[in-house]
Amino acid sequence: VSVRPSVSERRLAIRSFGAMAFVCQRDSYLREFETTVVSCTPAELKTFYNGKKETLKGFDVILEDTVLFPEGGGQPDDRGFINDIPVLRVMRNGAEAVHFVQSPLEPLSKVQLKVDWERRFDHMQQHSGQHLITPLAESMFGYKTTSWELGRQRGYIELDTPSMSAEQLEALEKAVNEKIRQHIPVNVRVLSLDDPENEQVSDGDLPDDRAGPIRIIDIVGIDENKCCGTHVSNLSHLQAIKLLGTEKGKKKKINLVFLAGNRVLKYAEKSFTMEKALTSLLKNGPEEHLDVVEKLQKSAKLLQKNNVSLLKDLALLTAQSFKSDPNKGKIFVMHRKEGDSDFMNIIANEISTEVVLLFLTVGDEKGAGLFLLAGQVDAVEALGPKVAETLDGKGAGKQGRYQGKANKMSKRPKVEALLQQYVCKPDAQEE
Repeated sequence: VSVRPSVSERRLAIRSFGAMAFVCQRDSYLREFETTVVSCTPAELKTFYNGKKETLKGFDVILEDTVLFPEGGGQPDDRGFINDIPVLRVMRNGAEAVHFVQSPLEPLSKVQLKVDWERRFDHMQQHSGQHLITPLAESMFGYKTTSWELGRQRGYIELDTPSMSAEQLEALEKAVNEKIRQHIPVNVRVLSLDDPENEQVSDGDLPDDRAGPIRIIDIVGIDENKCCGTHVSNLSHLQAIKLLGTEKGKKKKINLVFLAGNRVLKYAEKSFTMEKALTSLLKNGPEEHLDVVEKLQKSAKLLQKNNVSLLKDLALLTAQSFKSDPNKGKIFVMHRKEGDSDFMNIIANEISTEVVLLFLTVGDEKGAGLFLLAGQVDAVEALGPKVAETLDGKGAGKQGRYQGKANKMSKRPKVEALLQQYVCKPDAQEE
């Protein structure tokens, strides 16, 4: 049963801590916090895990205050625990933060919150990094930020420009890192809705349905912006920013790809690990990796071209051998591990008129592969779908050919038996 305070009690509680200033916003470095459960109601959460949609049953919990940031302003939500119960999602609903958990909590009970600090601090670094890059990109080059995204591995800032030169990118990266080394404070101010100063500060990352007091993120001497997200208290906490480059964005815009803080260190570690692996595989130094890979690609293309030519010759020789055989039957069956659709179609073009049915397969002998059934139109139309079903595959066809993909090549003997049974029928003998 959900127990909730009256509207007036709830409004008083909201005013006491600020609807847009939860404790996670007032102190982004706070990792644990004790508060009171306001309500707990049954709920469902739709998730997307390992490529599959899943609906989880649980409870929406509203607290008097929270150390867990609800998604908003381009920043993903926090993860953490209420007591020992994992919080799987934190969503903002007007002035309230809604925590989704899978165990019920007693309304009016005291609970202990704990934030996933690694995730939180990462979000703080990326969000403050964006607040630093944005004003410098505009002041240095006139490129305004139109949106941004805090991705799981990289951040993206959409700039209102069709291009950005390598020299500009280098200059911007140098400037942002110089500001980090200057140990510049990042201050947070909270203004009432009717404060005249609100009109002088950009709306920045505030959600459209915001409620309560307004937070101002002030990077001293660089930028002031309204924002609901969590931020570092000093630019030095960003450690470093790496601008990886730009990607084509929407109409006449680009996406600036960046990393901040610990993500830079992880990227360097991952790059070095990959460099060592490539050095071991290619048997040369890092400075030669690109040249060697280019040579390998050229060799691979040449080998592929030669392979295609050889397969074509083999297909023609196979067809000629069959046609010259005085004892050839009404069915031609062949499987080859190495081959493709072109290989099968070349054989079919040469001998499909010589037989009632032609059944070709390429790929793994017992697993997946490709198949082709060709021959007399009536026979192919009658047997094509049955062949596909027997091989646990799918196919389509017309004008005496039916081809597709198979998942169980081990069933080929059953298909051969099916074809033999068909050609042995009296009507097939007459044809």
